[in-house]
Amino acid sequence: MNIKHTKHELVPLNMFPLFCSRFSSMNPVPSMSGSSGSGAAEPVGYITRVQSFSACHRLHSVHLSEDDNKAVYGKCNNPNGHGHNYKVEVTVRGKIDRVTGMVMNLTDLKKCIEDVIMTPLDHKNLDQDVPYFRSVVSTTENVAVHIWNEMIKVLPPNLLHEIKIHETDKNIVIYRGE
Repeated sequence: MNIKHTKHELVPLNMFPLFCSRFSSMNPVPSMSGSSGSGAAEPVGYITRVQSFSACHRLHSVHLSEDDNKAVYGKCNNPNGHGHNYKVEVTVRGKIDRVTGMVMNLTDLKKCIEDVIMTPLDHKNLDQDVPYFRSVVSTTENVAVHIWNEMIKVLPPNLLHEIKIHETDKNIVIYRGE
């Protein structure tokens, strides 16, 4: 007798379809086939592209005194600045196209990330080389907001879901446009 091994029990091969059907209602998988008038919801997917860049900055607010800046930002207020190897995760969310099978072409997402993140931010002094940070403190929170604001200009409408920045292994910022 042919036996199909499952995680918890042995099932004869001729009974395997019945065995599997016991679980089909527990976690239904949306079908990608059928007409658009079938009433079935179109599946939604998330794509995340990870990119790293290096930049330096100084945490310093023009709205605070020198002493207050030192108290608030500590060693990150060093007049000579400091650097990070940032890891950025850009996540898009959308309906999975029935023809291409994609939420978005990854080549297009990679190009957007190159234009918005790599070219203007990589190996730059954020405070001096990026106009946005001349009037905004270059915290990682504000870097995430800046990247979001620039990405929504180049991505299709309502596709950007999240910007996640790893400033260090222990410090991570998430921004979702709120």
